Amino acid sequence: MNRTLLNTALAVGFLALAFAIGVARRSPPSGYEPSIYTATPTLTWLGVGLALAIAIGLTIGTRGPYQAGAMALGGLTVTAVVSLPVIRNYHFQGLGDALTHLGWVRDFTQGTMTPHELFYPGLHSIATAVHMAGGISMERAVMMSVIILFVPFVVFVPLIARAITGTAGAAGFAAIVSWMVLPVNNVATHMGPHTNSNALFIVPVALFAVVAYLGRRGDLERLPFGISPFTFLLIFVGAGILLVHPQQMVNVVVVLAALAGVQMLASLRSANHPISTHPRMHTPAVLLGVLFVLWAAANERFRRAFSGLVYGLFVQDIGTGAEVGQRGGSLTEIGGSLLELFVLMFLVAAIIGTIAALFVLANWLGRTQLDSDARAYITYLALALVPLFGMFLVYFFGTPTMAFRQVGFIYVLLTILGGIALAHLFGWLSGFLTTPGSNALAAIFVSACLVLTLMTLFASPTIYQPTQHVTEQQQFGYDTALETRADERLFAGFGYGISRYGDAYHGTEAGTEINYDGGAGGQVLVEEFERGNYSGAYHGADYYFTVSAFDETRELEVYQELHHSREALEEIEGDPDVNRLISNDEFRMYEVEGE
Repeated sequence: MNRTLLNTALAVGFLALAFAIGVARRSPPSGYEPSIYTATPTLTWLGVGLALAIAIGLTIGTRGPYQAGAMALGGLTVTAVVSLPVIRNYHFQGLGDALTHLGWVRDFTQGTMTPHELFYPGLHSIATAVHMAGGISMERAVMMSVIILFVPFVVFVPLIARAITGTAGAAGFAAIVSWMVLPVNNVATHMGPHTNSNALFIVPVALFAVVAYLGRRGDLERLPFGISPFTFLLIFVGAGILLVHPQQMVNVVVVLAALAGVQMLASLRSANHPISTHPRMHTPAVLLGVLFVLWAAANERFRRAFSGLVYGLFVQDIGTGAEVGQRGGSLTEIGGSLLELFVLMFLVAAIIGTIAALFVLANWLGRTQLDSDARAYITYLALALVPLFGMFLVYFFGTPTMAFRQVGFIYVLLTILGGIALAHLFGWLSGFLTTPGSNALAAIFVSACLVLTLMTLFASPTIYQPTQHVTEQQQFGYDTALETRADERLFAGFGYGISRYGDAYHGTEAGTEINYDGGAGGQVLVEEFERGNYSGAYHGADYYFTVSAFDETRELEVYQELHHSREALEEIEGDPDVNRLISNDEFRMYEVEGE
């Protein structure tokens, strides 16, 4: 392909992306959106699709500045998709933990808490700085901080692949796999304000520092006393991951310790082994381990989490089996299945993981054309997965949610290995199909993977989870409810409680002494509510009943009235013991007299 066509293709790609962003920007939400995908204009998705198609084609089929431009185009396009809640002017995105994180930003801003008092203040500190320096709302600052922490992922994954293999092909495929955002599984890792997930996206910076540290050669790359400048970079990035979320920093320490162990075993086997010539990883592993211990030892939140894990391991009822069975039954009742959900959420991850595993096996059998250093790096990453998988098993039987967070970290490493593996797979196929044929097959394969992964990047009814879109009216309704609360009366929600909104309104730390639900769970009792016994639907107590557009969408449309019915919700209006106090298009609150 001549330069004119390449230049034109890149220009069209960037113009398509700019057009897509412009169209999305001009279509703000008019109310709660059950699916960010269907609510975003079709023209935006056409522009995104064209930009990604050009980025994929040129990343695979070209080298040099054109490949670099295509990788930049693809990275920007995926970042734009990640940024859709900001581009389309969402008031806020994220329920649950996201609202609690917003509350900590409020604590920082109003001075009821300082950053060093929080176990992981990274996201909140960035958001506070953006809020105060930019003069934008705290909600928007939190969403922008998510984007800031995401960008290193699409930048450093291809850099690591290039540093390991020295080939542009591996860097290109690694870039494409990074666009799939495989660490997000929507079970325990999410695209939004969720610090454990956000920390995953800066892990590649630490891994790049590790590869650079291992690859240093000669005195010119060393500081006095034989210290590498990459040691300081690794410690600095590790501290950053620690501040965003310590669990992922622990995983980084485990990777470094695994690398140090591999080096020790290689040295015992042969002094001439390529791994034996690499700089030792013991010092960085110990330094980051000590840093974590010093930060975590005195923190009460860490002690509670660790105690919960140990308790889960020794209590027979804790685990995933019953929960999976229950959810599988619920999916069947609303016309879905666990197999369907697995295909939507994990099929691409499983395929990439399998390809990476087969590539590692081929590398160990000497069936790849990598040099000794590159083979050593592949061995490092592959063997580091062993203790990481062991931790997954511990979490699986102790605290199942943590297990899927561990899967997110494992897929940071598999993204790198998967990209390198795909480059070698399609390079091998070019010997049978010719290079253009292999490139075409590769483009079709990764395009299909990208479509499937990007359509499950955010929660949506496609995966039986409505988009966690918090509208201004919805938050205003909850804020008004909290402002006008009388006599410490309790709150009960329609499938979702008010306590997280209390964090966002009062501040998470500032509101620790406030009792929202009397320890009763914050949700109405389903059986009593469905029988029309509204007075007895919250353990017989007087309470405020709250329902938002999100609640109605989830319970009545996505869950197809599996737990709550539209009829029971509508009939509350006519109950003599119920008075509507607050009402707008996105939120209602009723005062209910107890039995």
